[in-house]
Amino acid sequence: MESSVTQRLETPTHCIADFSLVPIGTQNTSFAQEIADIQRLLQRCDLKHQMTCTGTTVEGPWDQVLQVIGHAHLLVHKRGVARIQTDLRVTTRTDKDQPMENEILSVERILTA
Repeated sequence: MESSVTQRLETPTHCIADFSLVPIGTQNTSFAQEIADIQRLLQRCDLKHQMTCTGTTVEGPWDQVLQVIGHAHLLVHKRGVARIQTDLRVTTRTDKDQPMENEILSVERILTA
C-alpha cells in the first residue's frame, strides 16, 4: 500500500535528460563500443535523442526517459562492466513546451544579435 505522501506526488510528464555513463574499474580507456550500443538502443525507441562528445541528451515522457537510461546500464553491464556511475541532469518545465532544439536556439539567437 502506498503512503499518503507518494499518493500525493505526481511524476512530471515530459523531461529532457542529459546523461553520461562512466564505467568504473575497467582496463580499457575506450568506451566507444558501449556508447555505440547505447546509441543503437536509443535509435530503436521513440524518444528524441542527441549524442554529444561527453554524453547523450534524450527527451520524452519522464518514465520512458529514465527507463531507457536504465536499459543503457544493463547493456553496459552485459558487456562485462561490473560498476557504472551515471552523471544525470534532468530538466522539466511547467510554463511552456520547449524541446531541446529550442534550448539551443535561444542561445544562438542571442549570439547572432
